[in-house]
This record gives sequence, C-alpha cells and structure tokens, in this order.
Amino acid sequence: MFYQNDSFITSFIQLMQRCNEAILEIYYKDFKVVYKEDKSPLTMADEIANSIICEKLESINKTYFKENEVVIISEENKNKPYEERCQYNYCWLVDPIDGTKEFVKKNGQFTVNIGLCYLGTPVFGMVSIPVTGEIYYGAKGLGSFKVHHEKKKQLHVNSKYTLFQKNSRIVASSSHLNKETQEYIEQFPDPILLQTGSSLKLLYIAENKADIYPRIAPTSEWDTCAAHAILLYAGGKVFNFSTKYPLQYNKENLLNPFFIASCI
Repeated sequence: MFYQNDSFITSFIQLMQRCNEAILEIYYKDFKVVYKEDKSPLTMADEIANSIICEKLESINKTYFKENEVVIISEENKNKPYEERCQYNYCWLVDPIDGTKEFVKKNGQFTVNIGLCYLGTPVFGMVSIPVTGEIYYGAKGLGSFKVHHEKKKQLHVNSKYTLFQKNSRIVASSSHLNKETQEYIEQFPDPILLQTGSSLKLLYIAENKADIYPRIAPTSEWDTCAAHAILLYAGGKVFNFSTKYPLQYNKENLLNPFFIASCI
C-alpha cells in the first residue's frame, strides 16, 4: 500500500515539519485563546495547522484514492454526518494540536496527529512533537519508527510485561487524572506513575518507556487514532475498557469509549 512507500513517508514527515514550524511560530509568542462550545481551548495554531494538514490530505486523496473512498475527519472541521461518512472505507482522523491545554500552558506536552483507518482499524499514523522535533509513525506491514535529527529507529513494546506485575510503568494524563483512573492504578503493586499530556502517553508505550495507559475519561477518535496505529504496529494494543475489543474509528459517535492502551 502507498502508506508503506518511502517517498510517501518522506513527504508526510515534511508535512509534519511544516506544521511544527507554523505551530512554534505562534507558541513562542503571546497568542489569543478562545473557547469552543464544549469549553475546550482553541488557538490560531490549531486553525493554521488544520488548514495545512487538510490541504495536503486533499491532494493525497486525489493521488491515492478512488472517488468517494476516503473522508477526512478533523477536530477543527465541520465533519460530514455519519450517514455520509459511514459509506467510506477509509478515513483520515486529524488532531492538528492534541493537548491544546498543554500548548496554552506552554509545557511542551502537545502533539500533531494524523491517522488513517480502513474499515475502522488504524493502518497508518504519524505523530509529531513540535517542541522537540521528534516524529513517530507506524504502518500496517511496515512497523513503527521514531525519526529525530535524521536518525530512525524501530519501536518495540515491552513484550515481557505481565499485567498487574510489581513496578508496572503506568502512564496517565497530566490534566485528567480522575478518581476512576486512580482506583484502577491502585490495583497494581508499587506502580511507577508517569504523567504527561496528549498522545505522548500512547507513544511512551510504543517506545517501551511505559507498560500501560488506562484512560477512564473522555477522548475523541482524533485524539487516539494516529498514536494507536504507532502502538499497534510496535506490538501493542488499544482496547475498550469494558468489552476488551480493539478501539474502532469512524463510528456514529466520535467519542471513544473508555480504554486501556497496553504493551501486551
């Protein structure tokens, strides 16, 4: 498939680098924050990055897909109703800045996320960390990788992990560590708690910096899709907290169920 092709990967990395530059130009200045109906923050950086990404994806769609085969779903777009988008086999899920709260706090814990799904399952994803320049990607049939300073390394999860083992490395949100999550973590003997923002939590597991990430709080499909692909093709899983089935995308409700991301 095209998403396994070196030239496609290179062009996508360049897209991420372009987004990083545009975002950081705003990040290091004073910027205005407005709040959407759901009380989540929005900045000019979200809007500029979204425009850059969607323009590129429209070009990619014309090159690699048949008409009416792929749809773009973005946090910052007015998305098609489910009755229309459910007819597409492929969908892009875009979060131009995942962790806008972290962006506003200027703590660096935010990412750019672009994922591609086929019939609800992630087949490709790329995530960049603007403040460090690190770029992660994963693709079905290819594996998962980290690119930084022109060096590339393949990612592998901790395949020797046993659930509920002592000193489990549990990653949790910097902004959303709620009571339910704390109660889940209390099941582990002497856990090592790591806290960070955005899709970095899933990347920690893909890069073998953490073992498990319980998310017993709301997220949307665009928050997880890209990093889900990276974790999946590094050997990990992201599954519904209740049913234990893998997370699915392009659902009627674009909110995710509560989930567990794990290296096993």
